[in-house]
Amino acid sequence: MLADSDTRWKWGALTAHRLITGTSDSASDAGRGAREAELDGYLLRGRATPTVRQLAEVGVRARQLREVTGAEFVTAVDRDRYDVIVLSCVGGAVQAMLHGLARAWAGHARRPVVVTGYVGVVYEKLADGLLLRHGADVVLANSRHDADRFRDVYTGVGASPESVVECALPFLGGAPYDERARRTRRYPGGTVVFAVQPSVPDNRADRTYLLRRAVEHARKNPDREVLVKLRSKPGEHTTHIEELPYQKLVAKLEGGTPENFRLAYGNMGEVLDTTDLLVTVSSTAALESLHRGIPTAVLTDLGIREVLGNHHFLGSGCLASWDELDAGYLPEPDPGWVARQGVAVGDAYRTAFDAARARVAALAAADRLPPPAPYYTPTTAPGYLPRILGRYGFQPDGTPRPGAAPDAAAAGGLRRVVRNTMREAARGAYRHGVQRVAPVIRRMGEL
Repeated sequence: MLADSDTRWKWGALTAHRLITGTSDSASDAGRGAREAELDGYLLRGRATPTVRQLAEVGVRARQLREVTGAEFVTAVDRDRYDVIVLSCVGGAVQAMLHGLARAWAGHARRPVVVTGYVGVVYEKLADGLLLRHGADVVLANSRHDADRFRDVYTGVGASPESVVECALPFLGGAPYDERARRTRRYPGGTVVFAVQPSVPDNRADRTYLLRRAVEHARKNPDREVLVKLRSKPGEHTTHIEELPYQKLVAKLEGGTPENFRLAYGNMGEVLDTTDLLVTVSSTAALESLHRGIPTAVLTDLGIREVLGNHHFLGSGCLASWDELDAGYLPEPDPGWVARQGVAVGDAYRTAFDAARARVAALAAADRLPPPAPYYTPTTAPGYLPRILGRYGFQPDGTPRPGAAPDAAAAGGLRRVVRNTMREAARGAYRHGVQRVAPVIRRMGEL
């Protein structure tokens, strides 16, 4: 499994497990060999490569873990060793790997099944992201709504939609919400969790506003605990760049914070175990919360706008403002909307991956699989594809650029140490520029 960020590692690793081992009560899983459940992890080197802490927080272990470039991944993948390859990356990276693997596997009848998909809610760049993923054997859609849209896009450009398979988010789960449990806690009014996002909203004023409203909610409700669930620590990167971490914003709030307010890290599933109201702008955490039956609010304070992603929740029954929440309002989700969006409440989740698992098993058992055939080729996208491939170390024909995939011997000893040191220094400089220098330059430009 190849991933390029902490959230995509979570999605990819859990998806791999669900596709191979299934659920504990699935009869089709009986007698499957131990080798089939083994996971080898590859982390695509880049600005969002997860740290050890971020990987541990996800809670998914791999038999081995290796950081690679795109060209190194294609070179390292042994087509005879693996049954399934999950590409859990941004669209451009998926497209580059598909071309690289197609070139590497040309002329071979047997190869792994290639699976890809999306980490969560698909609310922007639908056509762009989907066409960059075309060429995988299986493109997973997290809901019936997404599956219909995905097939329409592929059909609309004359590409085969057969790869699209409906499933659900692999990290849904946990105990159903029990409202009685909050009465036994330190704060009998319950725990309100504000699940923040690295890039939504993307400016200091809006992020400070949302943070201030969360603090005010804590002050107005002393019998409630208010948690701000953070995605990363300062200096770490997630799927999206976080220029204005909430940890820094909270330190500048006038009047400080009350005792019943705090910042929180950790696995989202564990946080939801003691959540009585989940508040967010458009985080996928809302779907996790709805799956458990936890009251869930999608904020409208900053408007309902595509750039925020909360337009995805139109018709959900979850839209609300901090003013309404301050007044005691608890949104009630629309069952029809929840069903269409793949939340899979109750027993439906047990079978959500059956179709995908069956498709992967059938492909893996085939005597021959043709090389991946993406829609984008030098003929269909001559002004776009070479840039995508070049970004990940490939030439227009899918072969690694000279020097992009050094052999193991060349990467050994002192050279490897120096290269790793330089890489960490470059990452540190990049993060410093994003989180400190860039905001200062923008402020100076506004003078």
